[in-house]
Amino acid sequence: MFSERLQILISPEQRRALEAEAERREASVASVIRDAIDLRLGTVDRSARLRALEEIRAMQGGPFLTPEELNREVAAEREQQFDLPTAP
Repeated sequence: MFSERLQILISPEQRRALEAEAERREASVASVIRDAIDLRLGTVDRSARLRALEEIRAMQGGPFLTPEELNREVAAEREQQFDLPTAP
């Protein structure tokens, strides 16, 4: 259940983009904003991150991506999903 209210000012272009994405998804603008916040900032707690780290350490095989390569892959996926520009 949502209990926190937040008021922000955005540009008309941002509003149009949010409304278009909400219509495309057949969702509310608020849910599009919450999804974007979760995607950008994450909602995973520390214990879940530690479990994931242990699972990664237990993996066999390879090759594994470097942190830089992984960051590029994540940025590219975000760009595709939200049509955002990738970081330099």
